[in-house]
Amino acid sequence: MKAIRQGDVILLPVEQVDGQKKLDLILAEGEVTGHKHKISEGEAELYEKNGTLYLRVFLSDIALLTHEEHQAIPIPQGNWIVKIQREYEPEGWRYVAD
Repeated sequence: MKAIRQGDVILLPVEQVDGQKKLDLILAEGEVTGHKHKISEGEAELYEKNGTLYLRVFLSDIALLTHEEHQAIPIPQGNWIVKIQREYEPEGWRYVAD
């Protein structure tokens, strides 16, 4: 599986998920707008361990990753780690703000 990107969020495939199950499916909230990257359709679970989020999308579904300012993206079945993308500027690395 390939990495999946939406705005400042990147999902990378992993072998297994770990952590405490979360009640919501919000992957990230925008620092500037307050908009949310979230799973809005499909059967999925979100876990958190030591500040890192893991997403599990079940075999029977494709989950839909949505955000108010981006096109919705289908996420296939599998296990994913959720990261915030970084970019390099002359001053050094920084996290991408959405």
